[in-house]
Amino acid sequence: MEAILKTKTISDAELITKILAGETAVYEILIRRNNPYLFKVGRAYGYNKEDVEDLMQDTFISAYQNLVKFEHRASFKTWLVKIMLHHCYHKKQLLRFKNERPAYAAINEKEIPMFSHQPADPDKKILHKELGIIIEQAIGRIPVDYRLVFSLRELNGMSVAETAEAMSLSEANVKVRLNRAKAMLRKEIEKMYAPEDIYEFNLIYCDRMVEKVMHQISNAH
Repeated sequence: MEAILKTKTISDAELITKILAGETAVYEILIRRNNPYLFKVGRAYGYNKEDVEDLMQDTFISAYQNLVKFEHRASFKTWLVKIMLHHCYHKKQLLRFKNERPAYAAINEKEIPMFSHQPADPDKKILHKELGIIIEQAIGRIPVDYRLVFSLRELNGMSVAETAEAMSLSEANVKVRLNRAKAMLRKEIEKMYAPEDIYEFNLIYCDRMVEKVMHQISNAH
């Protein structure tokens, strides 16, 4: 882990070069860097945590298997998000074919809601939790096309250009969808909070994803 931590300054492009040269273990760094982004994408698409983890694993494996095809025209994160969106869409089509629907995740009280800090007052903590539930439910009620744009821009911090590339939209369309998504949420949310904390992907989940993906990659060799 110490060696991994020392590689924070290495670019994605340099890491990809190392991986393609045979340093498979380095792929762990790319997994850790992109875990939170893919988690939020899967949750925004409407899948529960278990399905999201499966989709993330499939995405990381697909990306690894096709790494030689990555042309660096967009960022690695954008390329990875496009793969994740493809897997999410494909799964949704399979579920639809089976007359099923991917249920929006049940509220997990341990998740961190969209607030910048936790209040110390017990009464405010209760209100804080209730508002967090309202926020997550509000996002779940937004049509998926708007929910995904909101997730990529507001939760994942991707630029308009990156979001447009990932979703195969025009930049103008991204801006329109984002504004509409915010308008939908504004009815449920009366205050501004830090958006990056709506969904959490903590270290436990991150370690588990690294272990799963790296184990599968190792067995493939």
